[in-house]
Formats: sequence, C-alpha cells, structure tokens
Amino acid sequence: MQITNDILYVGVNDHKVDLFEGQYVVPNGMAYNSYVIRDEKTAVMDTVDAGFTKEWLDNIAAVLGDAKPDYLVVQHMEPDHAANIENFMKVYPETTIVANTKTFGMMKNFFRDMDLEGRTLEVGNGESLTLGKHVLTFVFAPMVHWPEVMVTYDSTDKVLFSADGFGKFGALDVEEDWDCEARRYYIGIVGKYGPQVQKLLKAAATLDIQIICPLHGPVLTENLGHYLEKYDIWSSYKVESEGVVIAYSSVYGNTKKAVEVLAQKLEEKGCPKVTVFDLARDDMAEAVADAFRYGKLVLASVTYNADIFPFMKFYIDHLTERNYQNRTIGLIENGSWAPNAAKVMASKFEKSKNITWLDTTVKIMSSLSDENIEELDKMAEELCK
Repeated sequence: MQITNDILYVGVNDHKVDLFEGQYVVPNGMAYNSYVIRDEKTAVMDTVDAGFTKEWLDNIAAVLGDAKPDYLVVQHMEPDHAANIENFMKVYPETTIVANTKTFGMMKNFFRDMDLEGRTLEVGNGESLTLGKHVLTFVFAPMVHWPEVMVTYDSTDKVLFSADGFGKFGALDVEEDWDCEARRYYIGIVGKYGPQVQKLLKAAATLDIQIICPLHGPVLTENLGHYLEKYDIWSSYKVESEGVVIAYSSVYGNTKKAVEVLAQKLEEKGCPKVTVFDLARDDMAEAVADAFRYGKLVLASVTYNADIFPFMKFYIDHLTERNYQNRTIGLIENGSWAPNAAKVMASKFEKSKNITWLDTTVKIMSSLSDENIEELDKMAEELCK
C-alpha cells in the first residue's frame, strides 16, 4: 500500500489472534503496522508481531528490491511491534537502529544476545534525522502507554507516525467503524494516561499533520479533526455522549429483573441512550469503554460474602484504575439478609474525581417489592434530568 510517493505500508494482518494482550476480544483480528520511507537513505518504521516474521520481511524486500535499509526506527518496544528487531538485523546487519535511551535499555532485556555495537543512533526529544528530502523529528511520548514511547513527524510529507496513538482493534482487510473499536482500544490500553496523552496532543497541535500512521488500525488521511477531537475527549475524561450505562451482576435473576425494569423506565421517559451489560457474560472491555463514553452509570450487584460479586469488583477496578471521573453514578444492591453492596461499591470510588451520586439508592431484599419499583422510577427520573 502506497501512502505517499515515498512512504509505503509493509505491515501485516493477524486473523489468528483471539485475545489481544491476553484479554481484549478481537473478532476482526489485528493489524501490526510497519512503514518504509524511501529517500537517499531508507528508514523502516517499527517491526511487527513475532508470528509474522517471514511475511513482514517479504513485504520489506518487495518494497526495497535490491536496496538495503539504512535505519530501523523503533518507537515502541512492546512485542507486537518490536519482536522482530533481531530477525531484521540478521537480514540487514548494516542497518542502524534509531531509538532513545529507554528504548535501548528495554531492547537489551528483550534481546539479550543481540550485539548492536556500532549499529545504534540514540536520539533525544525534539532531535531530527535527515534521510535526504525527508526530515524525521522525534517527539517523546512517555506513558502513551509505555515509558519509552516516541512518535515521529515527517515534515516533508506532513506525516505523523503516532506509535500506539490513534490505533484501533481490527485487521485492515475488514471494514468497520473506527470510533467504537478505537474507543475500546484507547480506554482499555491507554485510558489511565490521559494527562500524558493531553501533553502529546498539545505537541501535535504545533505540527502541520496531513496523515496519521499508527501502529494499529488504518492510516488516517481525511477528517483528521474528528480523530483529534475524540482523543481530546477521551484523554480529558469528558462525557462523549449523553446516555446511561447499566452494569449488573446477578445470581438468580432478581437483580437482573431490577435492571430490566430500570432500563424500561428510562426508555419510556425518553432517555437518549441506554446500554445494559451483564458483567458475567458481556465483553468487559466494551462495558468499560461505554462507561467512559456516556455520562451516567448505574451499578447493580448482589451482596456476596459481605462484599460485591466478583465480576462487579473486577469491573469497578477497571474503571478506577483508568481514572474514571466526571460522571454520575447510581447504585442498586441486593441481599437476602444483609445488603452491603451499595456501601462497598461507593467506597471503591473514594479516590475518583467529580463523581455525582444519585439521591436514590435501591435496596432489594431478595426480590423486587412494590417499594423497589417506585424507587426505580425515582432513579429513572433522576437519570433523565
């Protein structure tokens, strides 16, 4: 795939992977992106996952022909992007690896027997590398989402090689909406590091960017303002859309029944969007992403061992470790003799910023009572304000 006259895509699609990073369901696979910049000196931008060594090297050879690469730029050391550094250097031993201090430190730990003596170029934040007419400037992006990450700006073709930024789940040979899978990817993998992403966005705002080349997902060439706006919303923890997420854990169906009643009342009252997640069965990553997408959240859990049900505990941990904030939360608890779930759930958000709690909390004793139905109606009224 040709991106500009001098920049070509040499990445691969992975339809064998079922769980990305061992936890994220990827029904449409993954793309591991790599690029070649042809100039007086040729640079390869990052490698790919270990399972695609031959395909990737074949892609490079097809682009280069008899030419040899001068540089391998390593922006991120995570193995889905850096696993083939040593294999690449065996094929192209005269190549110089371009990276920063932290990257080279990690590289030694991943490839303990690889000798890079005289074959490295260490770059600093803001430094540039001239390939000929193309000038690459390196911008450090620590904790987006590893500490060594940097992005690269080609001022000639106005291309930002954005590392994991602006990436998404899904292989490139599958058509799907960018927003949903990019949101699930961002919140799950980068969501904790909003301030660091904000800092990178401010740096990017000073550049004339016409094309974004991420390490996952499609090359972005049109309507870049849309993608930048989404990243600004996600990384500043703003509400993206009006709506209510209801996430529940139910054992014998009584808590689920309360959730169904609430969802029906919300729809009857004209709530713009209601999404419901059974935390034991539905995709956890999507439930987390939707909690960040919408402004209001209802958590419904049985009391379990004087605590909350394990799936609910896992869910809330996912939210809080990603700095969940600026949202409204309502609570529904159930317990046959000592309901305690609401207290436990609330306590897990003690360090979360700008959480507004609904006035109405629903306490179920085993099964729904007439009083509970009235409380659910009041909760729906509050949520629809």
